[in-house]
Amino acid sequence: MIKVLIVDDSAVVRKVLTEELSKFSDITVVGSAPDAYVAREKIVKLMPDVITLDIEMPRMDGLTFLEKLMKHFPIPVVIVSSLAPRNSDNAIKAMALGAVEIVNKTGSQYSLPDVAGNLVRAIRTAAGAKVFTRKASLKPAAGKEPFPLKPVSDEFKEFKLQTTHRIIAIGASTGGTQATETVLKSLGPDSPGIVIVQHMPEGFTSFYAKRLNDVCAIEVREAKDEDYLVPGVALLAPGGKHLLLQKSGARYFVKIKDGPQVHHQKPSVDVLFQSAARSAGRNAVGVILTGMGSDGAAGLLEMKKCGAHTIAQDEKTCVVFGMPKEAICMGAVEEVLPLEDIAGAMVKAAMK
Repeated sequence: MIKVLIVDDSAVVRKVLTEELSKFSDITVVGSAPDAYVAREKIVKLMPDVITLDIEMPRMDGLTFLEKLMKHFPIPVVIVSSLAPRNSDNAIKAMALGAVEIVNKTGSQYSLPDVAGNLVRAIRTAAGAKVFTRKASLKPAAGKEPFPLKPVSDEFKEFKLQTTHRIIAIGASTGGTQATETVLKSLGPDSPGIVIVQHMPEGFTSFYAKRLNDVCAIEVREAKDEDYLVPGVALLAPGGKHLLLQKSGARYFVKIKDGPQVHHQKPSVDVLFQSAARSAGRNAVGVILTGMGSDGAAGLLEMKKCGAHTIAQDEKTCVVFGMPKEAICMGAVEEVLPLEDIAGAMVKAAMK
């Protein structure tokens, strides 16, 4: 039985959420709280397995509470919030702080089966997730950069726009927003070109890419159709679309395509990895990070068979050891590493 605590300033929302969640036999709502201060007391008293948390609340906003919670009493959190475009960046920050899932809250739609289903799936995922203490602030120190950015001559800049010899393909799901950020923040501006699939719905990825771009030495942006893959740039698959790697002459570029979901996902890691196997072969490095399910395992095996070096995040540092475990069990992985060692290993493999 999954014990859930609902934290939301709206009495109506607390009531509706309690009613909807009570329809599922494996979930029990042990309590609710109108703000962070009441929630703090009930967490200690009730010891819930999962918390649903609104972002906009009185006395202390949800992001501030989440940061304190993950620092002093880490517990799986599902953000349940109204995510108008102006608030989507807050949702990405919440995931960076340690939230396991985000569920869109749109008033009366709580009674709809698909919305209730999304929330239940998020709670079940969170219940199986590991959470870690977050010590670092969201914002880098003022005036500081992870790596100094050096000026590049016009001649070399033109070369970078034309080709990249090695590429890195990264796939992640639950817990992957923080894991991917950890990896990318460790890279210098001359790192190989990178393509990323992070399971995210449409509308989230542009804000997430901007967030990564603000804190990384490399350039990170949401991929557009026929963007070239170049050193020092990471391209993130847009939510709701598949991303494929292709090659023309010596140049790698991406194709953004619609299509059916693969492993219930769009974008799909398998779609990216399979295209990387075909287009880059031994010139690619495949990395599979924390996530629920099996998306990416078959594609990573195909990359390995085509000569690519393959890496998986280890169980200890994964929020959900699903996708990496499936890849390891299939024999698709050459190195299993803790999160903090992955950036160095993938760059070293790409530079061979």
